[in-house]
Amino acid sequence: MKFLKSSKKPVEADDEELLAIYRNTGDLNVLARLYERYMSLVYGVCLKYLKDEEQSKDAVMQIFEQLLVKVNRYEIKQFKSWLYTLSRNFCLMQLRADKKWEQESLDGVMELAVDLHPEYEDLQEDIQALERCKAKLPQAQKVTINMFYLDEKCYKEIAETTGYTLNEVKSAIQNGKRNLKICLEKTREH
Repeated sequence: MKFLKSSKKPVEADDEELLAIYRNTGDLNVLARLYERYMSLVYGVCLKYLKDEEQSKDAVMQIFEQLLVKVNRYEIKQFKSWLYTLSRNFCLMQLRADKKWEQESLDGVMELAVDLHPEYEDLQEDIQALERCKAKLPQAQKVTINMFYLDEKCYKEIAETTGYTLNEVKSAIQNGKRNLKICLEKTREH
């Protein structure tokens, strides 16, 4: 295994180093080594939500496939917690797609998604409607909503990245959430 900018042996490299090496080289062995560290965590998360061993094993592999794409799209500061969130979201989407979930089990976990469109039947329609509504948001709301809900950044990180004040970030997220809700309600009426 080839390591750039690191004199440590592969076993000694920390998560951030492995992530940087993978991003620089595209070496799947490096990403696999990093993922291997947390496979039991991912499996545990999947088992918790999916409640099926075989489905959870399949999910562990599918999450690795998602990782191949998503690891280069996001700024990841703490890989373990980011992977946990990715795994949880994957499982929730699986449950939703399989229509095996009940509303109570998702309350509080997917606050935005549940609050905005709990009655939609088809996941693809949900996603398309949300994307159309998100595209209509003012830029500040769109950026802060994406960073807060999709990238899972805290207010402070969003403020540092965007240059907005903490109050502007909070306001943009609240207004964006309200505007998304209004837009999605109008979509449901049609």
